Amino acid sequence: MTFKQLLAATCVVAFGAGAQADGVKVGMITTLSGGGAGLGIDVRDGFLLAVKGNDDIEVVIEDDQRKPDIAVQLADKMIQSEKVDVMTGIIWSNLAMAVVPAATAQGKFYLSPNAGPSALAGKGCHQNYFNVSWQNDAFSEAAGTALSGEAGKVFLMAPNYPAGQDIMAGFKRTYQGEIAAEVYTKLGQTDYAAEIAQMRASDADQIYFFLPGGMGISFMKQYAGSGVDKPVSGPAFSFDQGILGAIGDAAVGAKNTAHWSKDLDVPGNAEFVAAFQEEFGRLPSIYAAQGYDTGLLLASAAAKADVDDADAFRAALKEADFQSVRGKFSFAANHHPVQDIYLREVIKEGDLVTNRIVGTAATDHSDPYGADCNL
Repeated sequence: MTFKQLLAATCVVAFGAGAQADGVKVGMITTLSGGGAGLGIDVRDGFLLAVKGNDDIEVVIEDDQRKPDIAVQLADKMIQSEKVDVMTGIIWSNLAMAVVPAATAQGKFYLSPNAGPSALAGKGCHQNYFNVSWQNDAFSEAAGTALSGEAGKVFLMAPNYPAGQDIMAGFKRTYQGEIAAEVYTKLGQTDYAAEIAQMRASDADQIYFFLPGGMGISFMKQYAGSGVDKPVSGPAFSFDQGILGAIGDAAVGAKNTAHWSKDLDVPGNAEFVAAFQEEFGRLPSIYAAQGYDTGLLLASAAAKADVDDADAFRAALKEADFQSVRGKFSFAANHHPVQDIYLREVIKEGDLVTNRIVGTAATDHSDPYGADCNL
């Protein structure tokens, strides 16, 4: 049975006979259906690729359907019945806020491969919570700095949920220019005619938006056909590989910020891109890269400490002793990343619409909420 067939056949992936008895049992709750499925599938695939062949790791996988109540039910089942040691997988910040505090309060470790709500970086930080991706504000803080002086008046748009609010706050924190408008849409919205009309009527010089997954695809297709010619930019979530494949040429020229790119020249990245393509038949996205790094982090800690020795396992996680595919990586005191963030441009390579790095937007970036964390 191939690795892909194994994923399709079961939601429990044990990479060795000893995993259940002596290793780490992981509960992965992620989005595998609906408009955000591509994000969860990429996180899942990247994580499982990183731990493939590891005899000490068992992974139980469930679909949260992008619904907080479902995520809470699944988390309760994993903690009470499955007896998992570590949890991971959540994509959306509202789901993370529903699951993470209760999980860590019950002594479970949580490794976030994506969601980074500000509430969990500051006063709500926890010793068992490690964010392996970014704090939500990060990419937009870097974008605000990179676009200052060249973007003019900016029209801001994001979904009205914790990540959308954080990302807009990050941009406004660093952008040295005028905000023409700030619009919040419904999470999961697919019709953007009203918002595009507002953009057309505004005096904005540029559109900066955050719409991950299917939301970004819907908006960009409608925007491209609207005749509005204001340039667009955003965090990488709006211009990631999965989205670009659906949008096509309409995204070419857009600028975006990210901690990773397939052309990033750091040890292990080219090998990761090649291995992911060989395993799954597609280019990895930032979500896949984050899932992969999360798997590498877990494996590095499991090799050093027994998960039943919480203090030792926590210390092993804190060391972050793995080769991240984004280059240098470490944890700040609040267990959120210290990392470089790059400016990318959407280009066309032959028939492929993709991203290339055109500069560094922030060096050794860390989030602004750590000062309120008492770890």
